[in-house]
Amino acid sequence: MTKYIFVTGGVTSSLGKGIIAASLAKLLQARGYKVTIQKFDPYINIDPGTLNPYEHGECYVTEDGAETDLDLGHYERFLNVPTSQANNVTTGRIYQHVIQQEREGAYLGKTVQVIPHITDEIKRRMQLLGESGEYDIIITELGGTVGDIESLPFVEAVRQLRWELGANNSLVIHLTLVPYLAAAGELKTKPTQHSVKTLLEYGVQPDILVCRTEHKLSQEIRKKLAQFCNVNINAVVESIDASTIYDVPLLMLKENLDKTALTKLKLSNKNEPDLENWKNFLGKLKNPTSEVNIALVGKYVELPDAYKSIIEGFIHAGATNECKVKVSYIAAESVTKENVAEKLKGMDGVLVAPGFGERGLDGKLNAIQYVRENNIPFFGICLGMQCSVIEFGRNVLGLKDANSFEMDANTSNPVINLMEEQKNITNMGGTMRLGAYDCEIKKGTKAFAIYGKTKISERHRHRYEFNNDYLKQYEAAGMIASGFNPETGLVEIVELKNHPFFVAGQFHPELKSTVANPHPLFVSFVAAALANKKSK
Repeated sequence: MTKYIFVTGGVTSSLGKGIIAASLAKLLQARGYKVTIQKFDPYINIDPGTLNPYEHGECYVTEDGAETDLDLGHYERFLNVPTSQANNVTTGRIYQHVIQQEREGAYLGKTVQVIPHITDEIKRRMQLLGESGEYDIIITELGGTVGDIESLPFVEAVRQLRWELGANNSLVIHLTLVPYLAAAGELKTKPTQHSVKTLLEYGVQPDILVCRTEHKLSQEIRKKLAQFCNVNINAVVESIDASTIYDVPLLMLKENLDKTALTKLKLSNKNEPDLENWKNFLGKLKNPTSEVNIALVGKYVELPDAYKSIIEGFIHAGATNECKVKVSYIAAESVTKENVAEKLKGMDGVLVAPGFGERGLDGKLNAIQYVRENNIPFFGICLGMQCSVIEFGRNVLGLKDANSFEMDANTSNPVINLMEEQKNITNMGGTMRLGAYDCEIKKGTKAFAIYGKTKISERHRHRYEFNNDYLKQYEAAGMIASGFNPETGLVEIVELKNHPFFVAGQFHPELKSTVANPHPLFVSFVAAALANKKSK
């Protein structure tokens, strides 16, 4: 029977429930168990696809085209296992389904209520992944904090489901904050006690407390938390601030989080966890032999979480190259023709980030022109690729009004055009070209040298594409289309012939970079930046 672990949060948000869930899953996976993680978000949006990144950080896209919470990125990077549509559920999706059922008459005239109809649908979704028999353990992270009005149906669903599953088939991990008051010089347990009290009022007793803290928990504090929160003292787990999120699995191993969970689920502690590759990765990450400076030019740079997967991709690639990657965030709007040299001074490589809309477009074009003309390694992702096409059209081909149809519907040179299948779409949510698509790479190109094969699959999230009417013109001038979708002919990768590293993809390679499999485009870009630095 599949066992269930629920991860709730208290006191404050952003404590790292996703990292704790991913770390525990990593430890259980390393012991030989088949594990997956799912995230239940309490907001009413159907998915994060229409949310501004400033609202919610990046929108993570799965293989099957689901627009999901960024925590799913952590799950994949830690476990090296793809997630899917079923791994992220929102309040909006729950209510949408229940209301649709009501409209179809599925409830036979009954009054539709939060209990039982909404909670029943939450429970059904919580168990969907378990029905396949593919997993031994399913970890479910509940977004938000206990006590939020919007989280109540999810907590109630957990209470009901635990009763239905029976003893030893589920457990609750409550992640909470033990703040340090500098003036008093001590850690305070009261916020955790109140958080657990709130959870108890809803009928849910946590089995394990994971306590985020800046200072080590003394035995006295652990005992106090155990006594007043009704848990065993060995179930009070210290989660001290770490220098990198990739330390957390080893810290949780030291705290016996995995052993405690397995004991409570009546599962065997079979095999000591095999974390040799993980430790090797951490060794390289923490002991770099060199350093490179990469500029990330984008429009959401005030919130690094807007580019979370890109930053993690650089961490994986940096470790592979035994090199520390220092990322400098540069607001695209601030880059002008006059200051571009100063803005990019000292940079060994430049990445132009994905995004939507016209804001910051000129700044991205200025940055791309500068790196193209000065042989600085360049990497473009999605809109970054489209910007490289626009810049080349304007400044090399002489198409002065070259633009994307997204930015200017009246341009006479739409070198980036709206995809044919997108032209009659009016709903914005979940209607882009989403998920994994095949790409065929031409031999003899930089892309082929990077991937080492002709057939790849990458994840997408876009409505606009390279306009193939201009393809011959571009290739004649030196911008090569080195990757195509085999079914549609859509250009997936462009690169420059006579440039040390100028590669851009219509897809999002950052979404497939994991600790176990760093993405080759990131690895090669960092290597090119390192070579550029050495040549200087």
